[in-house]
Order: sequence, then structure tokens, then C-alpha cells
Amino acid sequence: MPVEEEHRVACHLDRLLAERRLTLTQLSEQVGVSLVNLSVLKNQRARAIRFSTLTAICDVLQCQPGDLFEVVPVGQ
Repeated sequence: MPVEEEHRVACHLDRLLAERRLTLTQLSEQVGVSLVNLSVLKNQRARAIRFSTLTAICDVLQCQPGDLFEVVPVGQ
């Protein structure tokens, strides 16, 4: 069985929340996603995200998916 590699996708939810002066709890209420699920995303532990969730987060934060996520170069 092949060993799964660690992903290199970084989530910038903390920065976007700070820039918009929103808490994770406020985002959770506005997006309709549990605080636990957003916390997993914010803390870089998410393995997947639904497009509907991504769309809702981007709508609330008035951003694009590329503002929220970044692929980190190898070795960083």
C-alpha cells in the first residue's frame, strides 16, 4: 500500500479573519459550518473541503480561493 505524502497546501484563514476583524465563531455562524470544522481548516489539519463550503467562506470573507489557499514550494 503506498504511503500518502503530506500535502503542501497552506490555509490563510487566520490572516483573512484578522484583516476583516472577524472571529472564527462569527465566520462559523455566517457560513453555516461548524466551529470544529473551521478550526480544522484554520489549523492546517483539513484533508479536503467541499466546494460549497469554500464558496460560502469566500462569499463571507469577500475573497477568492487563491486568497485562502496557497501551495507551498517543496522544502519550505
